[in-house]
Amino acid sequence: MKTRSKNSKRGFTLIELLVAMAITTIIVTVLISITALALDTWNRSRAEIRAARQAKSMIDSMARDFESFVSRKGNSFEWLYAKSAPSSDGPKGSASPNAIDLIFFSAATDRYDGKIGTADDLGGDVSTVGYQLAYKDPIAGEDKEEYKTFVLYRKLVDPKETFDKILGQASIQNPFKDAGGEAIDKEENFICENVYQFTVTFHVNSTVGTAIKPVAVPVGKSPDSTEEFRITGSGIQTTFVPTGVTNEQLKAGRLAAAEISITVLSDFGLQQMRKRNFADDRELAEFIAKNSFQYSKLVQLPGS
Repeated sequence: MKTRSKNSKRGFTLIELLVAMAITTIIVTVLISITALALDTWNRSRAEIRAARQAKSMIDSMARDFESFVSRKGNSFEWLYAKSAPSSDGPKGSASPNAIDLIFFSAATDRYDGKIGTADDLGGDVSTVGYQLAYKDPIAGEDKEEYKTFVLYRKLVDPKETFDKILGQASIQNPFKDAGGEAIDKEENFICENVYQFTVTFHVNSTVGTAIKPVAVPVGKSPDSTEEFRITGSGIQTTFVPTGVTNEQLKAGRLAAAEISITVLSDFGLQQMRKRNFADDRELAEFIAKNSFQYSKLVQLPGS
């Protein structure tokens, strides 16, 4: 009669193996979920840091220009021009719905490439600056879709050419366009990319009776914004007058501040935008809200 040795090793039963596999599967699933969540959070944080850097570059540049804004009253000249100019192109019909063309005079500190006081300084301190948003390759301007992005450009016209060609004009748009011998969307005028929307809200102090009434005048295409905002030597001119003031009160008002607002797309969001066809504006708006970051800054302007 055979007997089992006390030293013989007993193997795992089928039920024990199945239980062990189930536990291992649960642990692996949890680890994968945690890892995926961590990677998603890391990618989101990385995208936000990059977007914040882009936004800081653009907002700081424009803030410096606005802080040294120059205008004079008692003449027929134009000193600031802003017009709603949403991008007419974009990946798969997803053009920027909010953007403006902006031109104004400023005592920019980077005039003459920052060589102020040297032999390259041709005199004067009033420059012309302009901002524009375009959808194109920021480096070579090629038409290949995979290289295109929403690019913000800044063009600076130095004081001598500003004095010779732009100052003292009833309209500064065309003189600015022709100045400098280059278009505003040249690669050397690049500031930052992935800027999907770019708008400015002007804050004006108007006198109503004996009180000063602050009003906000956003530039855009919506019913409660102006499509065009101009400052001339005879006052402020808009296509929209905010509630609470008359056109004459707004015209005689003083520009007190400018609020810069931008929407920066993540790299992943831009890549997905190139691939997707959006059914309607609502679907596009939801996508932008999920894959972008919003930034704004209120800049106080010198007396104008």
